[in-house]
Amino acid sequence: MKHSRREFLGTPASATIPLAAGAPNVEAAQIAQTTQATPAGTPLQDVVLTNGRIHTMDARNTVASSVTIRNGRIAAVGGNPPPGVKVVDLRGRTVVPGLIEGHVHIVSLANRPGYHTILENTTSIREIQETLAARRKSVPEGQWITSMGGWHPNQWTEHRHPTLKELDEAVPDRPVLLYERFTGPAVTNSTGKKLFDAMDAAAPVHPDVKKVAVSDSGAIAAAGFAGGGPSASALFHLRRMQTFEDKKRSTLDAMTYSASLGLTAHLDEVLFPTPGPLQPSQILSNLDQYRMYDSWIALHREERALVRMQMNFLQNQADPALPELKERLRNQFQFFGDDML
Repeated sequence: MKHSRREFLGTPASATIPLAAGAPNVEAAQIAQTTQATPAGTPLQDVVLTNGRIHTMDARNTVASSVTIRNGRIAAVGGNPPPGVKVVDLRGRTVVPGLIEGHVHIVSLANRPGYHTILENTTSIREIQETLAARRKSVPEGQWITSMGGWHPNQWTEHRHPTLKELDEAVPDRPVLLYERFTGPAVTNSTGKKLFDAMDAAAPVHPDVKKVAVSDSGAIAAAGFAGGGPSASALFHLRRMQTFEDKKRSTLDAMTYSASLGLTAHLDEVLFPTPGPLQPSQILSNLDQYRMYDSWIALHREERALVRMQMNFLQNQADPALPELKERLRNQFQFFGDDML
C-alpha cells in the first residue's frame, strides 16, 4: 500500500517519534509503550515530550521544545503539560516525526542520473510501462528517464527485462535506461539506442570507455565489478551529462520519495569509495566520496531538505591510525552539522 507524506505525518504531524540523537533506551521505551503497546481500539494515554528540539514538520517547519502526543499524533505544540500526563524529558535531544531507517544508501539514490523512476513497487511489464508513461509527463524533451539499482526481474511476473519494443510502447519520445543492480545488465528503448549507437560511433570521450553495444532488442550487457563494460559505459555517459542542478533535483526526488513512505530519518551507509574524477569503470555503487554529498548539503543550506540524515564514512585504509579518514572528517565539510544533517 502506498501512503502520502501527509497521511503518514498527519496534521500537523504523526507522533511515531524517533529519538534521533541517541536518546536513552528508557525514554525510547516509554514512547514505544505508549504509542504501540496499547490494544487496538483502546484510547491512548497522552504523552508530553519536553525539553527537546522537536521538528513538527508542519507547514511552517516549526521546531518546538515540547509537544503533546495523543492517539499517535501531535495534538498540541508548546504549553504546559496538564496534571497527571506522562512527561518524557528529552534532555535537549532532537526528535523527528516518522520512521527511522537505520541502514540505507539514500545518498546513492540521490545521485542517480536522469529522471530516476521508482520501479520497486511494480509487479509486471505492464506496470513498468504504466509507471514509465506516467513519469514521462514530467520529463522535458531530450532528458533521460532512468531506473537503476533497486529492482530485480524476479519481482515481475515475466521474470525478465522489458524489451526495446515494450519500452517504446510506454515512452516513444524520451530515451529510457533501466539498469539492474550494481553492474547491469541494462535495457534501453529505440531513442536511447540511437543515442548510445552515436556515442559508440564517435571519438571516445575517455581512453578506457568501452562500447555500449545495444542489441536489437535493447539489451546492454553487464559490466564487471572492475574494468568496466557495456552497462558501466552507459552509466558513465549519463553521469557525464549530469549538471549540479540535475543532482539537486534527483536528491530532492529521493527525499520526497522517502517522506512519502514515512521515512523521515536515515543513517546512510555510503558507497564503495572511489575518489577522483568520473571514470568508465565505475559502477552504480561507486561515486566520488568527496563530492557525493554536495547536492544534499546544498539543499540543506537552502532549507529545502525534507528528511534528516546521519552519515557514516566507509574508508579503505591499511594504516590502523586512519590518518586519511581523520583528515577527511576534519576538512571535507565546512560549517557542517545540525539537527537535520
